[in-house]
Amino acid sequence: MPTPEFITSLREKIGSELLWLSGATAVIQRDSGDILLVRRSDNGNWTPVTGIVDPGENPALTCLREAQEEANVKIEVVAFAQLKADPPQQFTNGDRCQFLDHTFYCRYISGEARVNDEESSQVRWVPVEQLADYCGARMLDRIDAALNYRDGARFGFEAV
Repeated sequence: MPTPEFITSLREKIGSELLWLSGATAVIQRDSGDILLVRRSDNGNWTPVTGIVDPGENPALTCLREAQEEANVKIEVVAFAQLKADPPQQFTNGDRCQFLDHTFYCRYISGEARVNDEESSQVRWVPVEQLADYCGARMLDRIDAALNYRDGARFGFEAV
């Protein structure tokens, strides 16, 4: 999985120290109600489309970019659904990071969903009632926030 150039540059200076990064999650729903999931190549987990926000990039634009890059689909970002800090994580190379995730509810517009880059190994539309068979609690929380965005954006006040 390619590491963004700005992170590579930071890593040259700070090594594997903890990086605080912005992330974006696009919970993409089509008219049938199904949600688009991708299976990550690095750990095999099923997730909505996610990505690192580039410096100066609006997280909603990250969703548009990542949907095209990862799954070959065009989407409309409809609503901001949740802002939440993820727990710190460590990658196999020793690098550590922690994400402030911005979750958005998105509507599918066009494109045949498929694996479109090396970040994912599978892509599929999943009925809402089957999501728990694919996703862990953290991703289910993001999906729930997006599907219920009409109640207003959620803010994760719990400590991580």
